[in-house]
Amino acid sequence: MQSTPIDMFYLTKEEPNKSCLLALRDIILAQDPDITAEWKYNMPFFCYKGKMFCYLWVHTKKQRPFLGMVEGKHLHHPELTYEDRARIKIMVFDPIEDLPVDTIRFILNEAIDLYRSGLIKLPKKKR
Repeated sequence: MQSTPIDMFYLTKEEPNKSCLLALRDIILAQDPDITAEWKYNMPFFCYKGKMFCYLWVHTKKQRPFLGMVEGKHLHHPELTYEDRARIKIMVFDPIEDLPVDTIRFILNEAIDLYRSGLIKLPKKKR
């Protein structure tokens, strides 16, 4: 069976980053049944009802996994930072520490609420 680019992203990471990223993927996908994993811009993205929602990556300088929130400018949580981004906020993780699962779920839910409320427009359904 051939591995997809999204599979290869996770499989080619070194431990402990690999396990951390896989755990983050599972937390994100378990948050809502309308979240799907997709491969966009050569990185693992997660979409909510077809709209880009968040992504996972490894911080270039810190070599630590992070969660990028696409609509971060609308999210106000002390664990999220812009760094040098205009729209996206990120949360960086120490892969040898326990993940702050409750905080991650809280941030994901706050972001989903942006889409549910209509503040962030979802793509029109095709007929």
